[in-house]
Amino acid sequence: MTAVKLEAIVCHEPDESELSHFSDNASKTKNVVFQLLDQKSSERRWLSERNIALNFLDSSSRFLRWRRRYLPVDGDNRRDHGSVKQSGPLVSGAAYCVSSCSMIILNKIVLSSYNFNAGISLMLYQNLISCLVVAVLDISGVVSVEKFNWKLIRVWMPVNVIFVGMLVSGMYSLKYINVAMVTILKNATNIITAIGEVYMFRKRQNNKVWAAMFMMIISAISGGITDLTFDAVGYTWQLANCFLTASYSLTLRRVMDKAKQSTKSGSLNEVSMVLLNNLLSLPFGIILVILLGEWRYVISTDVTKDAMFWVVATASGFLGLAISFTSMWFLHQTGPTTYSLVGSLNKVPISLAGLVLFNVPLSLPNLFSILFGLFAGVVFARAKMS
Repeated sequence: MTAVKLEAIVCHEPDESELSHFSDNASKTKNVVFQLLDQKSSERRWLSERNIALNFLDSSSRFLRWRRRYLPVDGDNRRDHGSVKQSGPLVSGAAYCVSSCSMIILNKIVLSSYNFNAGISLMLYQNLISCLVVAVLDISGVVSVEKFNWKLIRVWMPVNVIFVGMLVSGMYSLKYINVAMVTILKNATNIITAIGEVYMFRKRQNNKVWAAMFMMIISAISGGITDLTFDAVGYTWQLANCFLTASYSLTLRRVMDKAKQSTKSGSLNEVSMVLLNNLLSLPFGIILVILLGEWRYVISTDVTKDAMFWVVATASGFLGLAISFTSMWFLHQTGPTTYSLVGSLNKVPISLAGLVLFNVPLSLPNLFSILFGLFAGVVFARAKMS
């Protein structure tokens, strides 16, 4: 480039149009710069706010974990309630087993050891104690009992008739048969109940259950054949008791929902069911005691003058209340077959206790039949749980 042209470029003074154009370009550049700066500032604010939010969420998460661990909230209460609900069948089943075992032993003592020949009167006395205890607890506010009405009584009456028959047949069978054979023969209740469930509730049983039932039948037949104290009357009462016990559990399961619908509140707790069952059984018991003439025996026998007899009979009354409550509680938690099969598990201690306490004469085949029946009950229980 020549010196003249270089000097012209350097010393050139811009006119107004050039200055205006330069000013506009500068202004645009300035706006672009400001926009970029605003964008960068917005991004910084967004990143800062995001970090704050993440820190807050992280802190909240740590706090919630701590609170769940040391201060349970509603969700944890529901989880705890779920675990309690899962343990309900176990607790109710254990309570049912203990009360059932104790009840059988005490009834055997009253009927056989004291030679008390009024089983219906004993049942009436036990049910009367149960009613009095529940009434006292209701008055004191410990328990709540539903108000009864005629509609509820009509719905519950079939259950109560079977209940009375079950108790009476159980009393008479226990008087004539030793405790071990009673517990083995009660396996027939499981078979009848399972068959009833198939027809009434359309509940199918697996092959293991039917195989266990077949083992129960074999043990019952062999036990009866080898029983040194065999009594046809006692076996007849026990067979009737098996049918009535199965009918009771099946009918009770079906009637429970109908009974709840017959109350004003739409609910019926276990205590109310126990009171209703025992209260309605009193008129039936009184009628049977009068018709069969047991009242004359009760008045004239010397055993009723023994104070210890009344202690044992009263204790059996309290256990009668316990077994009524726990049986309904356990049945409500599980089902008819489970209700009856748990009796298979508590047969082991009660059979051994019956053999030892009452000095029952045994033959080796009969002992084997009893043990085989107990084993069949355990197999049945495992099959139902699988």
